[in-house]
Order: sequence, then C-alpha cells, then structure tokens
Amino acid sequence: MDNNNETQGGVLGVGDRIKILRAAQNRTMQEVADACELSKSMISKIENNKTIPSVATLVKIAKVLGTNVSNLLEQEGWSKAIVTPRIEAEGGLVKTEKGYSIFPYASEFHGKKMQPFLFVVKKDEVIPHLLSHDGEEFVFVVDGAMKMQVGDSEYLLKTGDSLYFNSTQRHGIMPVSDEVTYIDIFV
Repeated sequence: MDNNNETQGGVLGVGDRIKILRAAQNRTMQEVADACELSKSMISKIENNKTIPSVATLVKIAKVLGTNVSNLLEQEGWSKAIVTPRIEAEGGLVKTEKGYSIFPYASEFHGKKMQPFLFVVKKDEVIPHLLSHDGEEFVFVVDGAMKMQVGDSEYLLKTGDSLYFNSTQRHGIMPVSDEVTYIDIFV
C-alpha cells in the first residue's frame, strides 16, 4: 500500500481533495495557510501529497474550507458497512510530521458523523506537542501505555483503558511504553 497517499489509478489523495475544495472556493494557498496558521509551503506540500498532515492540521484545514475531516479523508462512493482487516490498517499506516503513524478507518464511507483512527506511536519518534480543535474525542488504548494530557490534567492510560474528552481543551500524548497503539475517534 502506498504510504505517501499519492494519486494512483484515479484515486484522489487527501491533498488532491483539499486542493479541489480550495480551488472551488476561489481561495489561494496563502489564504488557506494564513487562516490555518500554517505556511504556504506546508499547504503546497499537503496539496501535492508530499506530506501527510497531522490530525490537528487536517481539522484546521477542514474548518477553514467549511467541511470536516471525514469529508477530506473519504474516497468516492457510498457504503453501508466497511470492514478493515487488521493487516490493511497496519499496512496503511502513514507517518505524520509529529512523528506518529495514523490510519483513517472507513475513509470510503460517505458522510460519516465520526472519524476513527488507528494510531501507533513510538516513544523515541514522537515530537511532544499540545493541540486543540473543535469536537470531542474518544481514545481507547489497544496495546501499551501512554500519558495523555487534557487541559491541566494528566492521565496514565494502559492497555484496555479509555478516555473521552472535549477536544477544544489543549491535549497531547506521550508514550510510556516503547510503543503504544490506540484508537482515537473524532466527532
């Protein structure tokens, strides 16, 4: 599976969909970059599928373009049920500029109300950061342990633990184990 999400066989990448939506609104890359507090160069890299943006960056871009993350990630078509084999999710992980790897589940499901992600984070690769964005999140730790800061509180989450929170609060994770795998659902 192609990890840089470039257009192949007529399938549009996330960057392609962002570019089409921006152009349809007659907006420049600079306008979108300024509204997202990003550089024009970063928007260009994203639109040309040269980099995979973090979830927080996708949320900012989606908001600026008047859509949601699900619409940026979904492929053409409609489905009633999406099955994703484990090997497909693990093989489809892409590394973001913040050092963690993500896989968006059910990207081909049109008009969904939530966006579930598989995250795999290695202790020595993640860049510590806090972010906030509109919505709510549900985090479930599949394997490993991590500290999650939400606002002024810090939570230690281990295999099988979960956390639900308002994502307008500044939040971030730091692996405690060498690697942590978790599901994060954005609404």
